[in-house]
Amino acid sequence: MDAEKLRRLRERYAQPDGDLKADVPFRETLKQIADSDLHRKKPYADPPTLLDFPYREDWKGLDTALVGVPMDLGVTNRPGARFGPRALRAIERVGPYHHTHDVIPSKVLRCADIGDVPFRSRFSLENSIEDIEAFYGKIAAAGLKPISAGGDHSITYPIMKALGAEAPLGMVHIDAHCDTAGPYDDEKFHHGGPFRLAVLDGVLDPDRCVQIGIRGSAELAWAFSYDSGMTVVHMDDFHDMGLPAVISLCREKVAGGPVYVSVDVDGIDPAYTPGTGTPEVGGLTPLEAQRLLRGLAGLPIVGGDLVEVAPQYDPSANTAHVGATMMFELLGLLADLKAKGG
Repeated sequence: MDAEKLRRLRERYAQPDGDLKADVPFRETLKQIADSDLHRKKPYADPPTLLDFPYREDWKGLDTALVGVPMDLGVTNRPGARFGPRALRAIERVGPYHHTHDVIPSKVLRCADIGDVPFRSRFSLENSIEDIEAFYGKIAAAGLKPISAGGDHSITYPIMKALGAEAPLGMVHIDAHCDTAGPYDDEKFHHGGPFRLAVLDGVLDPDRCVQIGIRGSAELAWAFSYDSGMTVVHMDDFHDMGLPAVISLCREKVAGGPVYVSVDVDGIDPAYTPGTGTPEVGGLTPLEAQRLLRGLAGLPIVGGDLVEVAPQYDPSANTAHVGATMMFELLGLLADLKAKGG
């Protein structure tokens, strides 16, 4: 070993601030961490919140809101996603630094966990849909960009009604299923049909929608996706095209207006996310999903969600960990956008 190099390393790293003097690309970011209390926070201490952000009842001054939507009355298979927000809040050590965007979201965004949507009833799906829309209407009126923790995928319809009221949304959608089916057992509000309803209500532009990771026998239910002009990328297509081409397709298709990003954990292979209501073998890896989301940097994203975590089917907590990580990716996109003046 080079003696002079060893002497230099010993001299620098024997000091508590040695890392801050290293000539590395992230040195300035490291200084920001050192100058804050982020590195002192114990991940296992204090009441749990989404991505460890502070809890706030007062929204004044915020530009990003983390929201829990504990409702799963719209499931068609295994219930339990009502416990998703609680499980996601219990996950530690996701963040605070996003290395790809080279940003600390909490230093860029004025963000807080604002709690859960208040529901009038634990029994009425129709009332719950109305409650979600009303709550997100207030979020939109306050100028906040929400990142939501579901809940089943039926929650995205009323969120879109609130966020897309002024201008129809484009969408990047990661899922095993297109979720554009018609009524199920005579009920139009269910987790297999939120995007059909959003298009018919004029708050989602189907020509600006890309659905990625689609697979499984539910394919027969997705006529609306094709007929309305949505772009459907099956898992076979994903691997044949390659990740860069899929990212380019997303950026091309959603251009021209505000964008919403919706991530269902069943879009990721159940080897990584077994804790969900409708698992489908053959999905994305967590890294593929992360890289896909990172490829959306710079798009005018107005909100996003992570849905369908049903923690009781996964004693390892891996599903919630992957889900919280995807929420952090969504937060990273908003932080990167703001840091670059968007």
